[in-house]
Amino acid sequence: MAGAAAAALRALRCLAATFGRCSAPAGSVPPPALRALCPAWRSSQVRSLQLRCVLCAGHNKWSKVKHVKGPKDEARGRMFTKFGMMIKIAVKEGGPNPDMNLNLAHIVEQCRSKNMPKASIEAAIKSAEKAKPTSQHLFEARGPGGCLLLIEVLTDSNARSLQEIKRLLAKNGGMLSDGARNNFNRRGVVLVPGQNIPMEQALELALEAGAEDVQETEDEDEQPLLQFICDMTALKKVRSSLEKLGMQVLSAGLEFVPRTLLPLDQYQLDAASTLIESLNDYPDVVRVWDNIQADG
Repeated sequence: MAGAAAAALRALRCLAATFGRCSAPAGSVPPPALRALCPAWRSSQVRSLQLRCVLCAGHNKWSKVKHVKGPKDEARGRMFTKFGMMIKIAVKEGGPNPDMNLNLAHIVEQCRSKNMPKASIEAAIKSAEKAKPTSQHLFEARGPGGCLLLIEVLTDSNARSLQEIKRLLAKNGGMLSDGARNNFNRRGVVLVPGQNIPMEQALELALEAGAEDVQETEDEDEQPLLQFICDMTALKKVRSSLEKLGMQVLSAGLEFVPRTLLPLDQYQLDAASTLIESLNDYPDVVRVWDNIQADG
């Protein structure tokens, strides 16, 4: 009997040691014998596991399609290619010196904000000076749900680009449409973070900085942003004023701002998203502007 009792006690101690090494499930209580053999059970803190229901994500925010995507995987190279095309256009319009070419200066700053290497930026400017002749076009189109699109293209073959743009539009429920440009105004846009800034305060900042309007939007990570919209000639002044007011300027440049926005239902929004992504993937396309309501 004594030998059996000793063996049982050794087994119980071994089991207690096992409990001491392992994390116990939250809320579970050991047998009294184990509590006596393993006092650490009561004093040790056990991290509980909280189970929560998974929240299904809704439709991707429109800004993820509308704006240049962040540097993730293959999107990084595509984004840098688009920036290179924007640099070519800016150099063609105003020369290669950022100090004398305000639009180029703003684009260079956007490149830096997206961590584009300085050597790549300088190489893009130099290649823009020596590049073979290219032409810039702005195609007007209509997409799913009647949304209006402006497709900015930089190409060395007008016929090739026109044919491919037509094909992509037809494949994804769109078509070329003269007059779409009339629904857009060329404006300066200054982008700043929008965390903890209510719209009432944003409007006061816009008024003080000399901007015409301010709009709420989001970046590709769904972080709130504020767009301060102004006349093209006032872009530098508005930017400088916002910085003096303590705002962090993420980017500043010229954009096509829609006069009126068009809300789309979920089906139309998905179709428009597919169309715009297809257009942006075409190498000759620099940017696609739209009049789609962000909360559509």
